[in-house]
Amino acid sequence: MTAAWFYARAAADEAYDRLLQGAAIQILDSLVVEEGRIAVDLPPSAFELLGLAPRDKIFYRVVAPDGTTLTGYEDLDFPADVANARTQALFETASFRDLPVRMVAASRAIADPSIGGWANVLIAQTTEARQELTTELTTRALVLVGVMSLLALGGTILAVRYSLHPLDALGDTLRRRDSQDLTPLAIDVPRELSPFVESINHFMRRLDDRLRLLQRFIADSAHQIRTPLTALSAQVSLIDEDALSDDDRRHLNRVKNRASELARFTTQLLNHAMVIHRFDSVQLSPVDVVDVARKAFRAAVPITIDPDIVVSFEAPPEALMVLGDALSLREAIVNVIDNSLRHGVISSLAVRIVRRGNFVLVEVEDDGPGIPAQDWPQVTRRFVSSKSGEGSSGLGFAIASEVATTLSGALAFREPTPQSGFTVFLELPLLDKRSAP
Repeated sequence: MTAAWFYARAAADEAYDRLLQGAAIQILDSLVVEEGRIAVDLPPSAFELLGLAPRDKIFYRVVAPDGTTLTGYEDLDFPADVANARTQALFETASFRDLPVRMVAASRAIADPSIGGWANVLIAQTTEARQELTTELTTRALVLVGVMSLLALGGTILAVRYSLHPLDALGDTLRRRDSQDLTPLAIDVPRELSPFVESINHFMRRLDDRLRLLQRFIADSAHQIRTPLTALSAQVSLIDEDALSDDDRRHLNRVKNRASELARFTTQLLNHAMVIHRFDSVQLSPVDVVDVARKAFRAAVPITIDPDIVVSFEAPPEALMVLGDALSLREAIVNVIDNSLRHGVISSLAVRIVRRGNFVLVEVEDDGPGIPAQDWPQVTRRFVSSKSGEGSSGLGFAIASEVATTLSGALAFREPTPQSGFTVFLELPLLDKRSAP
């Protein structure tokens, strides 16, 4: 903007300075010598030129070679030495009668021998028209620059979008790709992007190898850990408790409890690792919650359960489909039922499948004391026990919560009422009502 203003002011000064110079030359040309005296016949055309700026005031002075004023304002003085105007017109910006003016000084040699010397013409013009022209030129320049900038910006945006289109195509390919698909990308890209695509393919190959190693580690760990634990439990059960003293019998019971707890905790750890791995490597598919819950109920409720405990399973006759993984969902329900059997049930356990609007609920209700509401946010964390004061750690609710969250659902709790006991339920969106994954 500053450059445009300086350019406009210079252009306005040049235009109006030419008018001032033209008027001064016409006045000098009108000087004549008559009977040894200089006569001034001011030409109307000189003031017509200056009249092109009607709002400006004009001041002039014609000075004879002897320094007397022939006509005009006697107090009009040029700020510089007018002798320099003999070769070319001089221009100065000054102030006259408290008005900012632009002045010109021009000289002409008088050839008459009776007079001899140089006659000078001084013309001053106020600067209002110059300022208006400067403002107009600056505005036009800014408008032009603004239009050109917008055009340049539009062209730049188009060029950048066109040049980045291959990146958009690459990003769209990655977004649409299934999370379990780790095969190399096969997409045509400019030569400049080939190293980028090769790096992505190299990373996916390394990630695929790492997932395969993790899967093999989980399988090996499950076999290598469960086998000695099972053997340990079997060996402990063969000990004849009748031959032991009371202290030894108490120690033996502690060993049995710890072995059982270690086996359960190890199973939960392996199940947790399995669930995480499956969601990273298995594609989700339609699953019947009723069928999965029935299998989980049969797996979680042991045959040797106390006969005084009443267990029940209720489900609607129709299939209730969700988008998920059958094995992971089964493990989640098994963990909720197992937690209820170990820490909640006193005399009854009920597992229900309920449809509520666009969701299906897997409810596990028992007649135990339940979990205090203030502890609900903590019990879904890993290694936090749901049994108050137990001091042990667990993964049951953590596994169930992670499965529910991954399937766009939630694990929640319901306080006991006079009509019902404490309830833990998985809430999952039905397949025909949920958005595409």
